[in-house]
This record gives sequence, structure tokens and C-alpha cells, in this order.
Amino acid sequence: MSENKHHVSQKKDLFEAPDYYLVDELLTEEHRLVRDSVRDWVKKEVSPIIEDYAQRAKFPKHLLKGLGEIGAFGPTIPVEYGGAGLDYISYGLMMQEIERGDSGIRSTASVQGSLVMYPIYAFGSEEQRKKYLPKLATGEMMGCFGLTEPDFGSNPSGMVTNFKDAGSHVILNGAKLWISNSPFADIAVVWAKNDQGEIEGIIVERGMEGFSTPETHNKWSLRASATGELVFDNVKVPKENILPNIKGLKGPLSCLNQARYGIAWGALGAAMDCYDTALRYSKERIQFDRPIAGFQLQQKKLAEMITEITKGQLLNWRLGVLKNENRATPAQISMAKRNSVEHALKIAREARQMLGGMGITGEYPIMRHMMNLESVVTYEGTHDIHLLITGMDVTGLNAFA
Repeated sequence: MSENKHHVSQKKDLFEAPDYYLVDELLTEEHRLVRDSVRDWVKKEVSPIIEDYAQRAKFPKHLLKGLGEIGAFGPTIPVEYGGAGLDYISYGLMMQEIERGDSGIRSTASVQGSLVMYPIYAFGSEEQRKKYLPKLATGEMMGCFGLTEPDFGSNPSGMVTNFKDAGSHVILNGAKLWISNSPFADIAVVWAKNDQGEIEGIIVERGMEGFSTPETHNKWSLRASATGELVFDNVKVPKENILPNIKGLKGPLSCLNQARYGIAWGALGAAMDCYDTALRYSKERIQFDRPIAGFQLQQKKLAEMITEITKGQLLNWRLGVLKNENRATPAQISMAKRNSVEHALKIAREARQMLGGMGITGEYPIMRHMMNLESVVTYEGTHDIHLLITGMDVTGLNAFA
């Protein structure tokens, strides 16, 4: 039986997106078309199989081609390099719909677009752009992003991965951990220190001697996503693979800004799925001779969920406008990422309670979303670090040191 045929029968995906404040009216026709096409793809390709893949802790690799076809890889990259040339609200809506299906699938798309294609486009040479971007856009080539190390997560400046000048090439040594896509990636955009101790980006290709990507197993979260390490043991990398137009932490941090923006929308998608599931279930589940939706405590839960989703939709839409105008600050993006994930987690937990015992089964998506969001609240800047970013922004005082 082929990998993509191995799935259990699944109830039809009946998702209806909540839009309590008519935010759709703030979107252009193109925004809605992009959103609806991704929503249809998720209903058809992701929903029927995702529970089974998550239960088996397998990544549904056959979805990569479809993600490329719907333009989910680097949608804001210009058309001349294979991207879709879309604006940031379109990008956000795409991530919202994909994560509504599963956070792990959205992680795959986010890494490819924000953490691999974006730095090559923003900081790469014209030769690097032409060589890699068109193949990355279709999914013919997949990438990953190497910043986090075993001993350096929230404090990336302490990284020990480094490369030494060796004439026409450099010698790369070190290791990266918690890397989405690493087990199957064709290239890795790796951040490492040069001989002067400056951080630079370098493109490492699979097949280079001394480069390996061990997979991380036994995860309770992002089970339908492939996570691993990047290990560099005297890897010879040609100097033309160094990103020429950036030095310092500004490079990787600007990539993370792109990814965090997508997560702000994505996590809200997971929240919307949990709310929609709980709302539908509460109208059908009869206890004490009436639907549980008629009980006060259940209505309180639903009212609080839709309120937080609506606030998140407005926050994300406004952030998207600012991003399109190139006015969104890193601190604004940080706030949206933290807000969306925090409330998505709360909504997932409340929705799980509303479903009772059914909430922990794979017949419904809630427990999977809840476990996934436990990773999303940590990666691309932890909840606590994002609080301190906002705190520093409003007070002007640095609490990190």
C-alpha cells in the first residue's frame, strides 16, 4: 500500500470559518480567492489523512507537490524567481488555512518560504537566487534553516557552529537542533561564525561530505512534521555558497520576523478549527435532554473563544496592512505571534473539555492541535521571550541582560 493511500476513513471536513466582525470585508477579492483555494486544498488533501499520519508520527511527504502547486512556498517572492508575488495578507491567510489543517504542515511551508527562500532572496547573490529559488518554489527542492543549537536557543548569539577559511572553500563544523524539514531537506541555510566571529549565512547541500541530518523521534507534538538535527563534521562548502549581503544576527532575526508573522496567522487558524469543532459538537451533543450548547458554562466557553478569535483576526489584518507598507516593527510582529499562540492554546484546551472524552480521540482534531501548539508556543521565540520583547519596546529597558 503506498504511503499516501494509508489512511483511515474520516468524517467529511465541515469547517466553516468564524467571521464575527465581518473581517472578510476588509480583504480584497484576490485575498479571498487565495484563501478559499488553500481552504479547499486543505479540506481535500490534508483533513482526510492528517489524523492517521499524526498517530503514526509520519510526515505526509506526498503533500509537498501540492503545497508547491497552491503557491504556499514563498508566496511573497517575486514571480521572476518562481514565487507568486503576493502581498503579506495573502501570505498570512494561506498560513492560517494550512495550520487550520495542521501546524506541522504549516511549519513545512513557513520554513521553506520565510526561512529558506526569504534569506536567499534578500541576502543572496543573483546566481544563488536563480539557482535555488525556482526549484524551492515548486517543492522540487526542499530546504531547512539552521540557527538553534543544543546549548543556544533564545540566545542565538552564543552559537558555536563555525567555518574556517580554506582557500576556495570553507570548513564548517558544529550542530543545529530542532530543525523542521531537516530529515528530507536538499539544502540548509545555516548560520555560523566566520574566522572573525561574525555570523554569516551559508547554503549547505545534501551530499556534501560530513553533513548529516539525524531525525528526532518520540515527539508528542508536531507528529506529522519531520524534525531533526544538522550535523557538520569538517564539511567543505564552496565560498560561493555564502550569502554575500548580510553579516551579524540581523540576518537570521529578519528571517524569524517573516516566520513569526506567518505563525501569527497560522496559530489563529488552529484556534478557528477548535472553535468550529466545539461549536458544531455542542449543538449535536445531547445531555439532560437538550444540546449542551444551551447550557450557560458551554456558552461562556464559546463566547470567550469567538471573542479572542475576532480580536486576533483584527490584530493580524492590521499587522498585514503594516507589513505591506513595510512599516511593521519586529516588536509588533512579536506581539501578534505571542497573542495568537497563547489564545489558540487556551481555545484548544477549552474545546477539548467541551468534547469530553471524545476530545482526546483522533476522531476530532482538537487534541492534535493542542499538542502541536505546545511546540508553536516555544519555537520562533518562546512565549516568555516575546513578552520581554514587548516589555522592552514599551519601557525602553532591556530585561534580557
